[in-house]
Amino acid sequence: MVKGFDTEKYLKAQRRAIEARLAKFKGRLYLEFGGKLLEDYHACRTLPGYEPNTKLRLLKSLNRDMGVIYCLSAKQLDNGKMRGDFGVGYDLAAIKALEDLRREGLTIEGVAINRYEKEKAVEIFIRKLQGMGIRVIKRKEIDGYPGNVDKIISDDGYGADEYLEVKNRLIVVWGAGPGSGKLSTCLGQIYHEVGRGMDSGYAKFETFPVWDLPLSHPVNIAYEAATADMGDFNLIDPHHLKAYGVEAVNYNRDVEAFPIIERIFGRLMKKGNWSRSYRSPTEMGFNVLKEGIVNDRVVRKAAKKEINFYLFRYREEYKKGLVDKDTLERMEKIMRRANVAEDLLPTVRLARQAREKARRQKDKGWMGVYAGAAIELKNGKIVYGKNSPLLYAEAAMILNAIKGLAKIEDEFQLVSPSIIRRINELNGSLGDTTTALNMSETVLALAVSARDNPLAKRALERLSELRGCFMHSTHRLSPSDAQLLRKMGVWVSTDGEVD
Repeated sequence: MVKGFDTEKYLKAQRRAIEARLAKFKGRLYLEFGGKLLEDYHACRTLPGYEPNTKLRLLKSLNRDMGVIYCLSAKQLDNGKMRGDFGVGYDLAAIKALEDLRREGLTIEGVAINRYEKEKAVEIFIRKLQGMGIRVIKRKEIDGYPGNVDKIISDDGYGADEYLEVKNRLIVVWGAGPGSGKLSTCLGQIYHEVGRGMDSGYAKFETFPVWDLPLSHPVNIAYEAATADMGDFNLIDPHHLKAYGVEAVNYNRDVEAFPIIERIFGRLMKKGNWSRSYRSPTEMGFNVLKEGIVNDRVVRKAAKKEINFYLFRYREEYKKGLVDKDTLERMEKIMRRANVAEDLLPTVRLARQAREKARRQKDKGWMGVYAGAAIELKNGKIVYGKNSPLLYAEAAMILNAIKGLAKIEDEFQLVSPSIIRRINELNGSLGDTTTALNMSETVLALAVSARDNPLAKRALERLSELRGCFMHSTHRLSPSDAQLLRKMGVWVSTDGEVD
């Protein structure tokens, strides 16, 4: 895979930028962390060469006393909102994230539950956190937030919220997606600390959009695709342009909220304090992501593939009732603006061609489902599979892919047809009308075969090389296959056809 982004180069530049910002503060700094602190796969796909835990490495490299406050919205918890990359709810994703942070040696100061109204599901989640020994604060929604500054900066606003006693000087405030209440948590903590005579400050770290890339750059458009369900869009920061005469890319929520943030800080801080030096939302941040781009052509191509990838993700989520029609319409506009065709991903074209090959099997007397699947390997080769009486399309594709990676000739079989037929027969005896092996069953059969078959063993060892590869299926995957592919780290798009 040709690298478009140099993680090490970026880390050095970003570390210098963070240290320079931290040096401006005498007291505690609340650093709002946007995007994903752990396993940022959107960045990985958009910037080939970006490591999924780059932000974690960045924080661990800082020579600072640091703690983390994790934020969640009670409304998102109660509604069962899902994290797309993992296919799990925000509650389970949060627990996994907290366990990962602990394992990495970071201090968890606590969890802030925002917009709390005693929801039953939230109360259960809070008890789970407390059982893990994690402190929890509950913060209610303030009437008129964020416009009613008089109410917000009062004993009935931030003053009525619980305060989390923290120990460290640098507090990273991270959360489960947009709307988790990160900014409000930062400002609420600062409100309490200003009342105690402490000199606390705020800054923001956001990966996307990239402020010093053009508005029309595919990387910035890919961010709009990734947040199309939120309705976010990029624009030139008018506050930064007015203050400095420099065009900087930001997104609508930050630009819209900045005048209110200015008013809140104006009420919180004494005249002449550091907060007065922020003249734009762009200036509050200090990301230097552009420093890591070493091949713009590669990055542009990857970002366009990411845009295409999100089109299929939203289509599938729409069928599940997770997004509305407006999201699909926004994605179609984004696709046109980025000049991205529906089948830009080469896996889409080949999977659909494979389905047509399966359809032609009808002439041979087979009346099964017509489906195709394709995966793009890191060497650029695209491998496909199609449905047959023995294997699902995804199962055939996986076998073909690892056979190619292991340089095994086509005539050699990894799994004996007799073994496949025995499992087919077992499925039939259990009442399964479709007896062909799915991908999970095929991988298990391959693992069993590897004990006595050296070719199967050689192919099985190449399975990990599929991590980070794009795959497309014409049909909706079974839950077990979807889960297996997530574990393997394969990026799956689908036409979502059903039998």
